[in-house]
Amino acid sequence: MRWRSRIVLGVPAAIGVLLLLVPLAALLLRADWTRVIPDLGSDIAGPALRLSLLTTTTSAVLCLLLGTPLAWLLARSEHPAMRWLRALLTVPLVLPPVVGGVALLMTWGRNGLIGQYLEGFGIQITFTTVAVVLAETFVSLPFYVLAVEGSMRGLDERLESVARTLGASDLRYLRTVALPLVLPGIASGLALAWARALGEFGATITFAGNFPGRTQTAPLAVYVGLQHDLQIAISISIALLAVSVIVLGLLRGRWIR
Repeated sequence: MRWRSRIVLGVPAAIGVLLLLVPLAALLLRADWTRVIPDLGSDIAGPALRLSLLTTTTSAVLCLLLGTPLAWLLARSEHPAMRWLRALLTVPLVLPPVVGGVALLMTWGRNGLIGQYLEGFGIQITFTTVAVVLAETFVSLPFYVLAVEGSMRGLDERLESVARTLGASDLRYLRTVALPLVLPGIASGLALAWARALGEFGATITFAGNFPGRTQTAPLAVYVGLQHDLQIAISISIALLAVSVIVLGLLRGRWIR
């Protein structure tokens, strides 16, 4: 009977593995490996990769600065409003990226909710590098907040009781006790947020456009490469795949385990 259960479970599992790995293998097999390194330094790939490195790192820093206090409030508060706030924070996880780009455009565009007032000061957000950072932060911040909140909820409540007994304020407890204990959660959240920002496409092209050297990130360069030179698109895709595998490998090996 054991072999039957193995077949029943193993066959769909094997199909699932193939559905995930065969496309990646096809990408590697179709690559012209003599062109990968030169392509990454081309006029299309080089600026796009450098811009992606800059914007994704900036968005990760924003996630750290803005998301850590937010995760702390969500982890500590039991107010019913926080449940709705947590639900709203998860919306970008399932929202189509293009819809997120339209929402950002309606917020920061020339006639947007906030952008119309910035326009009076001569400040334009749309179709700039700042717009790329905002788009990447919009889609990656929920990943960071949820990861860090989960770590903070796992803290032993007795530690806070002891800290209060010793006269520590909330900020001192957070700085000296809580944050050092949840550093693995912060690191994993940053890795996830950085990787998500690196792969962002829909919100970026909708809100920031596709201007080389200014808003054209690596995923957008892949899109351009598909229209002009398939091998460049494959080379950039391999670079993004390698970075993703390295980040997730380090994440799983060092933090998740």
